[in-house]
Formats: sequence, C-alpha cells, structure tokens
Amino acid sequence: MIPIKTIEELILKHSTLEKDLSSRDLEKKVFAEKSKEYSDISEVIVSAKKYLSYEKDKKELENILNDNSVDEELKKLADTELLELKDEYERNEKKLKLFLLPKDEADKKNAIIEIRAGTGGLEASLFASDLFKMYEKVSHKKKWALELISISRSDAGGLKEVIASIKGTNIYSTLKYESGVHRVQRVPDTETQGRVHTSAATVAVLPEAEEVDLKINEADLRIDVFRAGGPGGQSVNTTDSAVRITHIPTGLTVSQQDEKSQHKNKAKGMKILRSRLYELERSRIDQERSQDRKTKIGTGDRSERIRTYNFPQGRVTDHRINLTLHRLEEFLEGEAFDEMIESLTLQAQEDSLSNLK
Repeated sequence: MIPIKTIEELILKHSTLEKDLSSRDLEKKVFAEKSKEYSDISEVIVSAKKYLSYEKDKKELENILNDNSVDEELKKLADTELLELKDEYERNEKKLKLFLLPKDEADKKNAIIEIRAGTGGLEASLFASDLFKMYEKVSHKKKWALELISISRSDAGGLKEVIASIKGTNIYSTLKYESGVHRVQRVPDTETQGRVHTSAATVAVLPEAEEVDLKINEADLRIDVFRAGGPGGQSVNTTDSAVRITHIPTGLTVSQQDEKSQHKNKAKGMKILRSRLYELERSRIDQERSQDRKTKIGTGDRSERIRTYNFPQGRVTDHRINLTLHRLEEFLEGEAFDEMIESLTLQAQEDSLSNLK
C-alpha cells in the first residue's frame, strides 16, 4: 500500500507546478523543466486523486449495503460498483507504484550498440551481421537515426564487430534489454550433412554519455596514433590517422580507424569511451544498491545467454521471460520486435515492484 502522505504530496506538487507555470516570471530553462515535470505528473494525477478518495467512496457503498432500509435493487448496484471500485483501486495503485519507482536517468538517452561475433567462427560473424541488419530495420521502422561508428568485416561477408550510435526518443529504454549473448541454431550454407550448428554473438547496448554526464581528465588518457590497416583508400593507409585511446585508471581501450581524419577518429573513439565509462559507473552504483536483490532481467551482463534464434523451428526464445515467438523471420525483419520488448519491459517493471519495500 502506498502511504497516503506520498499521494497527497504528489497532488500538491501538481497543483504548485500549475500555479508556477501560470506565472510569467520564470526563466526559459526553469519553465521547460517545470513543464516537463508537470506533464509527467499529469499522466497519473487522476489515478492519484481516485486512489486518495478510495476509502471514502468504499465506505459510502458499504453503508448502502449495510442499510436495511435500502431496497435490494439498489444494493445490487452498490455491490457491483464496489467490485469495480476495488478493481480500479488495484489498477491505480499499480500505475502509481510504477510512476513512483526510481527513474533510470539513462532511459531517455540515445544509445551506442556494439555487436561482436562470438563462438562459431564464420557462421558467428554471419549471425552478427543478421543481428545488425535487424537493428537497422527496427531503427528504420521507428524513424531512429542509426550512424555507423566502426565496422570490421569477416572473410565470409559477415561482421567480426560493428559499433553504431542510435538517436531518437527513449532509445536506451527500448534497447537496454538487448545486452547479452544471442545464440543462433541453423544449418550453415557450408554444411553438406544438413546438421544444425550453434553459434553466438554478443550485443552490448550503452547509454550514449554526453560530456556533462561524465568528466574525463585528459591526464588519465594515453592516446596513440598509428597507420590504419585494411581497405579504405590511399590516404587511410598512408597516414597515421588511426587512434587508440587508453583510459589509464580503468584500462579501457578504444581503437578507431574508419575515418581518414585523425581528429574524427579521436572524436568517435572518445564517444565510445565516454559511454563505456558512464555505463561502468552506472553498473557499479546499481550493484551497490541491489546486492541483495535478484531480478530475472539484467541490462549489463554480456556473458548472460538471453535469446536463441532457432531457424529449423522458426522460433525466437527469450530465456529471461520464457517467451517464444514462432515468427523468427518476422522478428529478424523488425516486425515482431516490439512484442518482445514490451514483454521484457513489463517483466522488468514487475521485478521492480516486487522489490519495493
């Protein structure tokens, strides 16, 4: 049960913000912040007021049911209304609990997605390519902007590694549950006996950190430049345009060589490094807060096997929530992706609610 005082404070906050916003004395930045907060609370204000009036409304209906002078027809109506009132109370309570849960400040950020071929050789690199194409299609359907940061191709036409940034609305909150090991079961084109092989690729989704989110001391960085290898044009291979950035305190290293410009490679490398450091700090804080809590869904453990794509059976199974969709081809086309994400989000919310004390 949510403390009545908490709900009263929420309603008072909404009323105060309403008065503040009617004032013309607010600075533009403050007005924008208060407008956002007012809009957020407005989504649950009706539920808050009904939750607050529940005991009073319930007592009135119970009085009718206990009044011997009231005819049976009216009592039946009151009984039905009481059942509906209790159902509404439970819905409002859940909605308010979700609203009052601590917010993840990264949820509204853009994201950096990193996909790497895992066990399975060339077949794993082909699967990594399939996953990247799936996220490209999802981005296109949702009108997100996907920008390639770096890419390393395999001999078979697959991908050893690809890193991209995705920009739009609430990107990280949508994609954060994709982090982990994705497993594929299928018959490779090179398999003459028709045997099913198992391969894997890892996906890491990081909130894209801005400079205001994380200050990096230049003295903590070691920056090395070197000549880029592989295809990319004459200027790529004849100048020291590639950059390797090492964050000395953590040992994190980022190499970037896709651009012909050393300056551009450094900027892209810093973007990746900043996001990795930001996620590292978030993970540390989250671990400290929830050492005694176990949830079905994680967002940072890249060693956790989260999903299997089984081609012979045409299914995709998420092992964290035991959800199987027999629409594998659709899923890889980005068609059934939202159904999976919504189920994961709902389960994560249920986990959070069950951890409330």
